[in-house]
Amino acid sequence: MTSADKRPLRPGDVVEVRSAAEIFATLDSDAAIESMPFMPEMARHVGRRYTVTRRVDKICDTVGTSQNWSRRMHATVYLEDLRCDGSSHGGCQAGCKIYWKEAWLRRVDDQPDASNESTDVAVELERIAQAGTHTVRELQGQRSEVWRCQATEALKASTRMKTSHLPQYWRELTNGNFGLLRYVGLLARGFVMEIASRVGLLKALPLKGPGSKSAAVEPLNLRPGDLVQVRPPAEIASTLDEGGLDRGLSFDREMLPYCGRTFRIRDRVQRIIDDKTGRMLKIPKDCLILEGVVCSGERTPGNWFCPRQIYPFWREAWLRRVEESGRTESRDGAR
Repeated sequence: MTSADKRPLRPGDVVEVRSAAEIFATLDSDAAIESMPFMPEMARHVGRRYTVTRRVDKICDTVGTSQNWSRRMHATVYLEDLRCDGSSHGGCQAGCKIYWKEAWLRRVDDQPDASNESTDVAVELERIAQAGTHTVRELQGQRSEVWRCQATEALKASTRMKTSHLPQYWRELTNGNFGLLRYVGLLARGFVMEIASRVGLLKALPLKGPGSKSAAVEPLNLRPGDLVQVRPPAEIASTLDEGGLDRGLSFDREMLPYCGRTFRIRDRVQRIIDDKTGRMLKIPKDCLILEGVVCSGERTPGNWFCPRQIYPFWREAWLRRVEESGRTESRDGAR
């Protein structure tokens, strides 16, 4: 084995997802490595090649047990924009990026393409992973279906770090996630924002409304593929209550940079798995995901450099429809 084979994977490395047999050999009885499960949705990628886009040496804590702490992870990377489609998790629409343990990957280093593994073997690996995806438990006196995925197990698969733990920031430069100029700029901004947050100059939510209730807004009935523009901050604030919420959904600081910009609707979210409990949450109110709009991890005190790129959820009241001539004609013709 060469020294290049031993070094940790870095952004830009081309890797191949190992065979089903090789991956199975790395898994414990819970189909996981150090509590990080190999999910059924990952089996389709066996034998395929991808580029490492980021090392995952830390993540934010979405369970909420350690506010203003990050979570340390080891030997984990992201491959391109591979996300869980929820097909084996009750149709969850969160679209989380998939964690790949280095043990599940091999570096390609421009070797000739290997033939893909047979479909039968990939299906067997999917079956093994499927066995641990959900169970039924007694919760508050009622039998409830509880789901298990990488997001629900991330707390077990990581250890907490204080914001003041400086090596976590140095790693973001040395592991190849950021170039020097961008790294220095983000670090300086993060330092200023962190201090401002701790002395009370930077509030948890950037916008708040005028009253105790969010304003009623006529629904737009937006659908996937529709083109929309994010409203300016002042208009969004008018829809929020005094706590900064619209019917329980917050407009957070990571969403501010998208104001005034135009995007397409990716999905209407109706069900997601709760990271903390594993229960499937049904969302009856309007809740949207926009194409290419993700949390950057660059504006949230306590979670600097988080790489998760979670999709923020949007209310229709924060958006305005952008009509396209071709789509308008199609709708008119359908009437």
